Amino acid sequence: METSSPNSGNSKIQIAIGWIVSLLPALLLCFSASMKLSHSPDVGPMMKQLGWDFSQLQDLAILELTCVVVYLIPWTSVTGAILMTGYMGGAMATHLRVHEPPVVQMIVPIVAWLGLWLREPRLRAILPWRG
Repeated sequence: METSSPNSGNSKIQIAIGWIVSLLPALLLCFSASMKLSHSPDVGPMMKQLGWDFSQLQDLAILELTCVVVYLIPWTSVTGAILMTGYMGGAMATHLRVHEPPVVQMIVPIVAWLGLWLREPRLRAILPWRG
């Protein structure tokens, strides 16, 4: 019987795909943060509808960017994925509170963890795919 090591299936293609997948939620959060930091006139009414005060936009943007940076640094990526999942959980709750479907907010952490799983052999070792 063959045993699997943390490095089994650790091909360069898999890691490259993992980084590409990981960049999707990171770019989405960066876009969201940039919209908040730009003080665009469109952002204010949307945030008010969600129950956020305009003065909190900068804090939310900094929190989003912090999650992204921690997620993209390889040795802190698991912590970043946890932080991103928590942040998106708060976003889900915000949207549910105003009776909006939190579809994007549900997909972002799933894609973040998938990308991390593909690029991080240590994570695959503790969360193996069982077929």
